[in-house]
Amino acid sequence: MPIIEVNNINKDFMVAKRETGFLGSVRSLFKREFIKKEAVKDISFSIEKGEMVGYIGPNGAGKSTTIKMLTGILVPSSGTIKVNGIVPYEQRQKNASNIGVVFGQRTQLWWDLPTIESFELLKEIYQVSDARYKQNMEIYQEILGLDEFLNTPVRQLSLGQRMRADIAASLLHDPPILFLDEPTIGLDVVAKEKMRTFIQEINRERKVTVILTTHDMEDIEKLCNRMVLIDHGQKVYDGDISAVKERFGKIRTLVVDVENGEATFDIVGAEVVKREANRVWLQFNRDEISASELIGRITQTHSIKDLTVEEPAIESIISRIYQEGFEEKLVSV
Repeated sequence: MPIIEVNNINKDFMVAKRETGFLGSVRSLFKREFIKKEAVKDISFSIEKGEMVGYIGPNGAGKSTTIKMLTGILVPSSGTIKVNGIVPYEQRQKNASNIGVVFGQRTQLWWDLPTIESFELLKEIYQVSDARYKQNMEIYQEILGLDEFLNTPVRQLSLGQRMRADIAASLLHDPPILFLDEPTIGLDVVAKEKMRTFIQEINRERKVTVILTTHDMEDIEKLCNRMVLIDHGQKVYDGDISAVKERFGKIRTLVVDVENGEATFDIVGAEVVKREANRVWLQFNRDEISASELIGRITQTHSIKDLTVEEPAIESIISRIYQEGFEEKLVSV
């Protein structure tokens, strides 16, 4: 049985219509007109225990609205949701004990208190036993390096330190489900890698189910095998990341180091997109010519010192799909 079940959910908001001009503003004081905004439209998906799923889309696509319904903050206009067997908005307190939530832009820690005191308050709020609290803190201190700032007020933490503290705080009560909203936003390369490693570890060791929303496609590519892609409130894809790459990542790049950097490259099936000294980048469509065939054609006229084939990044693929539209491009697999 899936740990998360979402069936045909919709969420509508009534937004006040803004009148233009002075007279319009005066009329609005006495009679307000409202427009219905459909934030989420007929979305369905299920997630099994221990899955790590990327939930992605452009700004305004409905990602945050969906997560808020899953956490019980918002009530769907229609459709049904079950998280670990309960309806989130009907049993908010019980749902809160089943989930951990990390929002990259906001913190659940007390701003003026030392970090350790925030942890101790959360321990009492979630009624975590002394033994479990001690065990979890030892694990998180070791993996996330919390010792260096446990006695520092939260307001004095760097962004990287605060994110590490927030993710530890969200897991103190051993929730089976973790919602991560932009968990690596603003972090440097080293801090991002530490965060990703920790997320992978708690998913692997504790079977924590993770739903990740982010604009950093590297997070999705490194952490998730599956992604749910939405746009304008509608689901447009739900399946393996590898399947998206296979279908839409047909343009590859062959990077060639040649003896003579001045040589011309007039190779059938490939286009030169960049040159630097003796290095040349050639793009080709894998459906039209294989990498080995292209290399064979190049070696007929050029002396090659080294070469590599670059696969398209998931970020460029998703960007292309957004730019070109979704009509009949993606289907659930």
